[in-house]
Amino acid sequence: MKKMTQTIAYRVLYALAYAASMIPMSLLYVIASCAFFFTYYIFGYRKTVVIQNMARSFPDKRYAEIHCMVKKFYGCFADYFAEITKSISLPAAVLEKKIIFENLELVDRHVSAGRNVIACLGHCGNWEMLNFMPYKLPHRMYAIYKPLRWGVMNRLMIKLRSRFGMQLIPDTSVVRHMLNKRSIPAVYLFLADQCPRIQDEKYKFELLNQKSYIFSGMEKLAQISQSAVVYLHITMLSKGNYKITCVPVCSEASSMHVGEITKIYADLLTENIKEEPYGWLWTHKRWKR
Repeated sequence: MKKMTQTIAYRVLYALAYAASMIPMSLLYVIASCAFFFTYYIFGYRKTVVIQNMARSFPDKRYAEIHCMVKKFYGCFADYFAEITKSISLPAAVLEKKIIFENLELVDRHVSAGRNVIACLGHCGNWEMLNFMPYKLPHRMYAIYKPLRWGVMNRLMIKLRSRFGMQLIPDTSVVRHMLNKRSIPAVYLFLADQCPRIQDEKYKFELLNQKSYIFSGMEKLAQISQSAVVYLHITMLSKGNYKITCVPVCSEASSMHVGEITKIYADLLTENIKEEPYGWLWTHKRWKR
C-alpha cells in the first residue's frame, strides 16, 4: 500500500512539474521575480547568512557593494529555478543553443585513452544545466549525489536529472562503483564546495579569504582510481545562457602530492566565484565549522 501511494505521489508530482515546464519562459521569469520579492523583501530567507558569507569573503568591498551582490544573488537564484523548470521539457536543440561547452575534447581524450575523469565543480551559476552534458559526449557520465530523505522527491530528482543520460550514484556507493567499473572509463561529476563533516588539516586551504576545510573524498577517489581531473568553470553569458569550460587539473591523479589536487580545485573555485560573485550558493553555511 505504501509503495502504491508513493508511486501515485511521484506520478502526480512529475505531471505537475512537466505541466509547469510548458509555461512560456517569459512567464516563468515573471513568477521568479515574484518569488524573489517574497524571498528577499518579505521572508528574508537566510539573508543574514548570505550577507555574512559575502562580507567575510570580500572584506575589501563596502557595505553598499555587498548589498548589491546579495540582492543580485537572490534574483539569480530565483531565475535558476525557472530555468530548471523549463528544462524539464525543453528540446535538446534549444538547450544546445543555451549551453555552450568549451574544451570538451579534453574530457573525450582522457576517456578515449581508457582513463576515468573526475569533473569537479562548485555551486556556481545554474549548475543543474550540467545534466545536459551527456548529450554532448559519447561516454558514460555519472553524477554523485546525496539521496533525499523523502523517497518520492528523490525518485523525481533522479528522473529529472537523468533526462539526457546522466546516471546518478549515491555518495555512499561511488567508491565501490568506480572500483567495480574500472575497466569501463567514464566521467564522474563531483560538487565538492560544501562544508565537510570530517575536518582534515591536510585539506585545509584558503577559500575566499578564509581558511576552509575542503572535501578530501574527490581527490582520494581520483588517486585510487588513477583518474584524470578537470574543473568545470561555469559562466553565465546572459540570462538563461551559460558557458561551461573544462579546465585541466591533472592527467594522472596518482602522480600528485597529497592535497595538491584539492588546492588547485580551491583556487579554481575561488576564481570562478570572484568572476561572478552573485552566482554562487551563498545560502549554504559554508564556514559553520
